[in-house]
Amino acid sequence: MEILFLGTGTSTGVPSLCCTCEVCLSEDERNKRLRSSILVRQNGHAILVDTSTDLRQQCLRYNIQNIDTVLYTHHHADHVHGIDELRSFNFFNKMVIPCYGNKQTLDNLKKNFSYIFGVAEQIGGGIPQLLPQTLEDKTYHFGDIEVTPLDIQHGKLMINGFRFRDCAYITDCSRIPEHTMEKLKGLKVLILNALGFKDHATHFNLSQALEAAEGIQAERTILTHINHQFDFEKISKDLPDRVELAIDGMKLHF
Repeated sequence: MEILFLGTGTSTGVPSLCCTCEVCLSEDERNKRLRSSILVRQNGHAILVDTSTDLRQQCLRYNIQNIDTVLYTHHHADHVHGIDELRSFNFFNKMVIPCYGNKQTLDNLKKNFSYIFGVAEQIGGGIPQLLPQTLEDKTYHFGDIEVTPLDIQHGKLMINGFRFRDCAYITDCSRIPEHTMEKLKGLKVLILNALGFKDHATHFNLSQALEAAEGIQAERTILTHINHQFDFEKISKDLPDRVELAIDGMKLHF
């Protein structure tokens, strides 16, 4: 199984528009972060987690030719606004793409993208052919990839993370419920959000992410959904053993 980081940035991406801070002006490619998303592949089956605002750019950059399943963490703009790009995969691969999310996520997708889901008429242009599926509290098998949805607190929202065999992907997290902690035992890799340094109502900051990682005790922790406060070189020097920052284009193999 391969996990490809399509993007590792927060909702604005890094560099952020209109910002002249040191990180946004950095020429270090490790400080350039598209909106957060991963692609999970095994034996020809490809799972996309979130259709980020940068999906078209991500697919061109990493030569992504097929997407078989989409998993949504939640409905916020930076995680869904690339949804229209899925129509190219429908057209060239001659398939309808199943899209999974919890009820709240799917209800918001249907409302915000009514032209896709049959509520509003679309005149002109192609329409993504998607099959919405409500996530249940069970383990799924997509191709040969085993996936367990995880309940994650994101401010007042209950959203989803996902466990792929020995790896868990958790983004936009402000608290991990106890029943989810049970599902995170025995991880080889934990991918976890760490927005910046300051307290935030809906995201872990760095110290909170490190505290959560210490409790989960994965063999390796990779921090993602990063804002422009993190200079890769400077932050990496002070991270604990077995903890590192994600980089766009990073690949993991299991």
